[in-house]
Formats: sequence, structure tokens, C-alpha cells
Amino acid sequence: MGSISPALAYDVNHQWATPHAKQTLNSWSKFNKHIKAGSILIDGQSLDVASVVAVARNGVGLALKEDENVVHGIEASVQTLQGYLSKGFYLYGVNTGFGGSADTRTDDLYGLQRALMQHTQSAILTKEDKSDSPSGHEYLESHSMPSAWTRAMILIRCNANIRGHSAMTRNVVDTMIKLLEQDIVPVVPLRGSISASGDLMPLSYISGAIQGSPDVYVRVGSRKGLPRVITAEQALGEASITPIILGPKEGLSLINGTAAATAVASLGCYEANQLAVVSQLLTALSSEALYANNEWAHPFIAAARPHQGQIEAAQNIRTFLCGSKLSYGLEQTKDRFSAGLAQERYALRSSPQWLSPQLEDLLSAEKQLHTELNSTSDNPVVNVLDNDIHCGANFQAASVTSATEKIRLALQSIGKMLFSQTSEMINHDLSNGLPPNLAADDPSLSFCLKGIDVNTAAYTSELGFLANPVSNHVQSAEMHNQAINSLGLLSARQTMAAVEVLSLIVANCLYTGCQGVDLRTLHRTFIASLRDPARQLITSFLPSEGWLAAVEHEFFDSFWKLFEEAWYDAAAYDADERAHKASQSLATALVVHANRIPAIVSIENVAEISKAFEALILDSYLVHRDTFLRKPTTSEYLGQGTKAIYLFVREKLGVPLHRGLIEHPVAGDKGGNKIDGRPKKTIGSWVSIIYEAVRDGSLYAEVFEFLQAAGDVKGSNEVKGSNGVH
Repeated sequence: MGSISPALAYDVNHQWATPHAKQTLNSWSKFNKHIKAGSILIDGQSLDVASVVAVARNGVGLALKEDENVVHGIEASVQTLQGYLSKGFYLYGVNTGFGGSADTRTDDLYGLQRALMQHTQSAILTKEDKSDSPSGHEYLESHSMPSAWTRAMILIRCNANIRGHSAMTRNVVDTMIKLLEQDIVPVVPLRGSISASGDLMPLSYISGAIQGSPDVYVRVGSRKGLPRVITAEQALGEASITPIILGPKEGLSLINGTAAATAVASLGCYEANQLAVVSQLLTALSSEALYANNEWAHPFIAAARPHQGQIEAAQNIRTFLCGSKLSYGLEQTKDRFSAGLAQERYALRSSPQWLSPQLEDLLSAEKQLHTELNSTSDNPVVNVLDNDIHCGANFQAASVTSATEKIRLALQSIGKMLFSQTSEMINHDLSNGLPPNLAADDPSLSFCLKGIDVNTAAYTSELGFLANPVSNHVQSAEMHNQAINSLGLLSARQTMAAVEVLSLIVANCLYTGCQGVDLRTLHRTFIASLRDPARQLITSFLPSEGWLAAVEHEFFDSFWKLFEEAWYDAAAYDADERAHKASQSLATALVVHANRIPAIVSIENVAEISKAFEALILDSYLVHRDTFLRKPTTSEYLGQGTKAIYLFVREKLGVPLHRGLIEHPVAGDKGGNKIDGRPKKTIGSWVSIIYEAVRDGSLYAEVFEFLQAAGDVKGSNEVKGSNGVH
């Protein structure tokens, strides 16, 4: 072979960049700073995804930055419009009709803005959407948006309208901010926007709210968890907020933008990025459960094919595994004589290559959304510098659709990878010696995580369906005026659904991974604890004279290797039969080394020692298993990152190692359906606890606190020391 190109060389002390992880960590840090500060200032230029999430989900306050340029820009745009109208000019949406009706003209400028609301406030809300408490209807989901989405919409529309291009008076923006201050959230229909001339319909309900419409409804007090649903007219009266009368163009400026699509997309993007980082940690955890050969994560492999996402994924996985005693392959000296798989299956081995484009696409998607968050998505657009107004199509949300479809496809790819890893851990034919269905007790009567395998397949199939593009389903609309439209909000909604489904897969994979590393540690520590008693037993049966120390050592090492393989090969059997099958390895070793044993060992002697060894295995295993199940030592064997997430699940969430059939709650249980003082739960209930930690962000906090403590992700420094015992 020729020499390696200098471009492919790498330095073991070099620190690769990890742009996606750093960006995600930075966004999470900003989010927490906003919560601590309690409010954010908007200036039309510096809004980001973290700010949107903080306002939408955590009640962070909103205020206009009292900057001279911002305030002047708002006033100047209104003056420019007034100058236009004073000259008798016709201007779209100000004294003309809308869309395909733009050939009409009117002198009733205020009436025209009301007419805009008339035709856009046209979507479906049911009486259940307007009630204080959920009803027993059988609709799959509400017909109204979650309040968090609406709060994000208000924030984003305010940020766009203060950029000095919308001819909107300060009072309108201030009134929208007052809605958030008073925890008044408009009830906005979920469906009906094609995100072409902006998200006209959803935004029109926000417009109706600040106008105090008696037939637009709002939720008051939703941040406290017990909202009242009343009319906008009543809510504004109670809060002493003066209803807005929309001036020329102000109705159009409110609704002719991408705020709804961008709001939902931003919320989805925030969680998608976090799920992507967690998927790399779960890959590390899965590799430990499978006691994997992690040679595939070596930095040279990524350096030889230097896609940034591949370099980053491999590096992050190495960091999470640093210090692990349950994986190998990254050490300087490799065992090329080992039995079994020479390399891991694709779900682990190709994970850096698989994740690479997903991480790159997620970065690209967030960049698109960041631009959209600080853009003027309006029409017409006021140019105060040239004292002119331009008609265009900045409301077309194709960039948002492009971002969300990249996000959704990335989520699907991540989900497929995690499903494959989860299934590999549960399937004893693929798990490198773990018991079937990861049952801690006898597998003949405990099917433990079999249901998790099936459920994860269902989630993965749904995620695959959601990954289908939305943009190719465009229908010509509005008198064929909106012949091409982005469907940005629809795509963003599907992306939020994909976030939810992938979160289910992550919960399943994390539960499975924790069970897997527990059982891997159980069996590895059992084998380690059995070694000396086994040596003593064999020595007591075999001749003590005539052995060369080196020969005796060689015999025992050869036998012990056979025993380990036999123990893991018999993982599908109950403890007694597993012990019987594994004990046969001793007879095999005695036959193989018969010519080197100093005295003849009779068949009877072989049978006797094998039987004694079988009893030793079974008795030792049952005692060790009972002790381990009560107090697992798993965390001592995990990598730094995987240990953090394992302890989060086991200690902070209180989700225990599942011991098998004894865990299942039944009516009339004499022990009160408790085990060691804790409640017995179905497997689904335990996994649900993890899922809720994914969605409420507490799991992400654990991961990012680890990354912060670790500092910049270390390149291949950890390659030298990440392997453990074989």
C-alpha cells in the first residue's frame, strides 16, 4: 500500500471540533440563563431558538429593547406608509383586496383590516377546545394548538414587526406583549394554514385576541396549570388592556408572516438537537451492554473520511466511554486472536457514519431557523431608507419547511439506529451472551423486555411514516393565487410528532441499555468471583505433583477461556441447566490437555470433578445473582458519560434493575406489591418515568452537565485508557 496522505494523519493530542454538541450545549446554557434572568429583550436582530423555548415553555417574560434605532425604525415605517397614502398611491393590502382579490380597491382602510380578519378567522375549533377542562371526546388530538406554541408565535411575530419594515405602531406590539405578561394565550386552531401568504389563519386569532373579539377565545392562567377559557373581550377587560383598533396595514402586518411555522419548528429543533446528542450517549451505553469491540470509534477512521459529523460522533462516543471496563478495541495493542465476531454489527460499527449527515443537517436546519427568527416575513415591506414600499413574498415559509424536513429525516435515522441497537441487546442470538429478553431471572418463565422490542418496532415504523416529506403535497389555493405554498406549519407539526415518537424510542433504549449493562456486569463479576474457587476445586482433584507452574497456568487459562465462552453460549437456559452446560467445558479442557497432565485422570474422576464444578457454578451464581440484584455494582464499570446517565436513571429517577417475574404487580400480593420497600410496577410504568424525564428536559440536563464538566470533547486522548478487562 502507498503512504497515508498527510491530510489523513492525526495527532492523538489533537482536539477535534464538535460543532453540533457545542451548539446544542450552548443553546441549553442560554435557555437556563433566560430562566434565571426571568425575561428577554427583543430587538428584531438577536432572537434565537433557546429564547423561543424559554418564553414558550417556561414563562420567561418579554420586553422590547428600548433602543433608539429600534424605536425609530418602528415609527419611521409608519410615517413612510402614511406618506405613500397621502400621495393617493394604491398599495396591496392597505387599500386593495387580498390575494386573488387584489384587483379591488377601497377607501375604507380600517374596514379593510377587519375584512382581513373576517376571512382568515375561519378554522375549526370545537366546544372542547373552548372549555376549561378536557372532555372525554375521542378525537386523537385537540383542534387547538398547545399554549406553548401560541406563546412562541407571539414572541416571533413581535420580533419581526419591530424591525421597521411593517408599518405597525408600537401600541400593537406592546399589546401582544401584555398578553404574555398577563398569561393570556389565544386559543388558535391547529389546522388550516398552508404557510404561503404566511400563517394567515393562526396569526389572525392572535390579532383577534388583541382586538378583544367576543368570539375569539383565550386561556388565562395556563402557566399555573389550571387555565380558564374565556373570550378575548372578557380577558382584556379583566386585565385592563385596551383593545386594539387596527390601522392601515396593521392587520396584514400581524398575520402575513411565518411566525406559526417558525415557532413550532424552533421548539422541535431544540429537542431534536438534544435527542441527537443523547443518541450518541445511548450508542456508548449499548456498546457496553453488548461488551463491544469499539475499534470502529478510533479517530483515525474518521480522519480518513473527514466528514465533520462523523468525526464528531466518533469523538463524542469515545468521550462518553472514557474509563469504561465494559468495552474494548481502542487500546493501543489489540487482540487479533480472539474468537467471536471480528468486528461489530452495523448498528454500532457504522454509527458515526450513520449519524454524520444527521448532525450536519441539524446544524444547517438551526441556522435556517435562526435566520428566519430575525427576518421580516411580511408583505408589503417598508423601506424607510429609500422612502419606498416593495411588494414581494417574504411570507413564503419554504426555508422553514426545508429545515423541518431535514430535522424530521434526521430524527427518523436516529430512531432506526436506536431501534437496531435496542433489538440487538434484547435478542440473545445477537447480544454477545446476555440472557433472552434481558431477563435477570430464569428465561423460561420471564420474558422481561420482549414487549419493549415490539413497542420500539411500532414507534420506529411510525417515525418512518412521519419522515415522509410534506413539501410534495402542496395544493394550489386561494383562487390559484397561492399556487405554490410551503406547508411550513404542517411540516413543523409533523416534526413535533417525530420528536415525541423518537422520545419514546429513547426511553425504551435507555431502559434497555441500563438493564443490559446491569446484566453484563452481573455476569462479568460472577465469572471474576468464580475464578479462584474454580482453581482451588480443580487443584484438589488433579495431581499436585509433577506440574510445571507454567503448564498448570496454561492449562487453567485455556480451560477458563472455554468456560467463559460456554457460560455466555448457554445464556438462553435457566440457571441449573446453564451451570450444567458450562461445566462441560472442564471435561473438554481435560481431554485437550490430557497429554500434559502429570498423571492419568480416569473417566470417573472427570465425571466427579465436572459434577463438583457444576455444583460450584450453580451455588455461586445463585448467591452472586441475589446479592447483585439487591445492590448492583454496575456504575463502577461504566464510562464517565454512561455512568452519569445510568445513575440518573437508577438513583434520581428511581427506576430499578428489573429482577424478572417477581417484579410484576398482582392483585392480593401478600408483600403489598413491594420489593425491598419500593413499589412493584409494570415495565411500561418504569419506562414512562424515563420518557417523562426526556420530555421535561431533566435527562438532557444530566447529559449537558456532564459535557460541561468534561469541558471540550477530548480528541483521542482517551483512546489509550478506555478499554477494560476482557
